[in-house]
Amino acid sequence: MNLESIAKYFAPKSPMLSDSPRATASDGLTGTDIMAALGLVNAKCGFGFDLYLAKIGVSTPDRAMELLYESAERLSIRFNIVSELSQDVRKRVLEVLCAFAYQDYTRSAASVRKCSCCDGTGFTEAQVFTNKCSYPWGKPPYWAKMSRAVRPSHWECWSEIREVVKVKCSACNGKGVISNSCRCNGKGKVLDKETSERLGIPVMKVCDRCSGKGYARMKFSTVMEGVRAVADIKKTVAYEQLKPFFEELVSECHKQESYADVILSRVTR
Repeated sequence: MNLESIAKYFAPKSPMLSDSPRATASDGLTGTDIMAALGLVNAKCGFGFDLYLAKIGVSTPDRAMELLYESAERLSIRFNIVSELSQDVRKRVLEVLCAFAYQDYTRSAASVRKCSCCDGTGFTEAQVFTNKCSYPWGKPPYWAKMSRAVRPSHWECWSEIREVVKVKCSACNGKGVISNSCRCNGKGKVLDKETSERLGIPVMKVCDRCSGKGYARMKFSTVMEGVRAVADIKKTVAYEQLKPFFEELVSECHKQESYADVILSRVTR
């Protein structure tokens, strides 16, 4: 049993009314066995277990963020750019890094992010030119329609006006969110056209854009903007020292999840 199969045990199920007898296999795990196994995993690797439960939306990420912050304090000793900051500034920087590291960890090919073009509203403002009709001398009288000498258009005054209107966002197609999946549609592999044409058979290769992950990772420029909002850190120093620290925080999240998966497999085998 792995972590991916535990989500169904946290969702309510509808009763199945049937006259068929219940399975009596001795090697089958009951609900009590699974709950006991999850409790043991939580006791041995609570960090990774809480991270995964928050990732799939079963629980809130509060406890996972607290444990991630403790890990960030422990790992920040090896990075001078963080350890040399004052206590208050260092705390704010670690909180920002932990928040972005958790967001990067929870990304997948099926997840979505807020559209940066429309800020999640689904609409953007655009300037358009419209023709407006006005009647400076009032609307034409009723007899103007029956007269041959004058026409109703003689009372009309047309002008071209520039207006700012809301149009559907072209980036997200009005949805307000953008998928995190890569151009490979989350598969992590794309067709190698050169090799396929040379050999005459379809050959797949690892996607160069996502490096086989299947989704787009968070850009460090976004992380750096959040960090520079609470601390004055130069751009070059941030890329040289702060980026490796951020990558290590994300790797720590994946390591803890893998460790919890291993513990669960050992307990339920």
